[in-house]
Amino acid sequence: MMRLGIIGLPNVGKSTLLNALTKADAEVGAYPFTTIDRNIGIVEVRDERLDRLGELLKPEKLTPARVEVVDIAGLVRGASKGEGLGNRFLGHIREVDCVLHVVRLFRDENVAHVEQGIDPRRDVEIINLELALADLDTVAKQIEKTRKAGKTGDAGAEKRLEALGRIEAALNDGTASAAAREDDEIAGVARELFLLTTKPTLYVANCGEEDLSAGQIEGVRILEELAASEGRGVVVVSAKSESELAELSLEECGRFRAELGLEEFDAATVVERGYCLLDLITFYTIVGTETRAWSLIRGTPMVEAAGRIHTDMAKGFIKAEVVSCDRLFELSSWEAAREHGELRIEGRDYVVQDGDVVHVRFHV
Repeated sequence: MMRLGIIGLPNVGKSTLLNALTKADAEVGAYPFTTIDRNIGIVEVRDERLDRLGELLKPEKLTPARVEVVDIAGLVRGASKGEGLGNRFLGHIREVDCVLHVVRLFRDENVAHVEQGIDPRRDVEIINLELALADLDTVAKQIEKTRKAGKTGDAGAEKRLEALGRIEAALNDGTASAAAREDDEIAGVARELFLLTTKPTLYVANCGEEDLSAGQIEGVRILEELAASEGRGVVVVSAKSESELAELSLEECGRFRAELGLEEFDAATVVERGYCLLDLITFYTIVGTETRAWSLIRGTPMVEAAGRIHTDMAKGFIKAEVVSCDRLFELSSWEAAREHGELRIEGRDYVVQDGDVVHVRFHV
């Protein structure tokens, strides 16, 4: 299951965004560190292909892919040195796959701003600096460990030291994320060390309802410039409005959106952006009476995909019957696909493709 982590300074609307996305009913306060322990919600991934498979196959159970959204307590200056329980919160970020970095653009005198005023560039720089300092500490420890390994005859130590040195230089330059995108070796080491700065990130511009209605916002333009320079994305939202709208029926929600001039926003929008950032695909399984969607990193071999379904499938993997969902829609049934010779037999090294419908055969 993909995990999205919501980060940012205190009082920027992280818990409110979680409630808007997942209806998790997380506590929201007007003071820093209302959130200490993580709040977690689950979002079902909107999937038209799965709906069509349900209509076609009529399974007893139709299960969409799911995404876990984690609201992580606010980071402050000095978080990398333990300020505001920073070490604990930074550890929570290491556990997620993708980051939603909430930046406050709304004004509310009843909600304190820890930095005394709206300044998106400053706020982003504070968080990014703390993440980079934490990563530098991680890399420094790894360099020392690798040097010791080299003295004991580790043949790969020299090559690893070179990669770590390049990561350290990129962190000092503020370009670690770009370096990981452009260099497979650096990306591999970054994943192994769970580096914070290289996690796929989407900036969430949290605006006031009145600002959204007014059109272009200066703070959004600044965020878009920062995101473009870092190879990241931006989504604009009023988390407070969305959390309130999430409690309404679809009909009421649509009416209020029209009255307020708000564009459509829902969890699916953010999840789809997360899929793009992580380069995820969706494949489908038919197991007994259940048809189910699964998210998977593009390029994953079949045996690993089988392991996502159940560890026994990977251990006892024999073969997989595979057909694309588009071809299945054309032929109208699994039996017809078999009769027309469209069910391919694939082995453990087959790379799963987006839209594959899979039936894994394995021995226990």
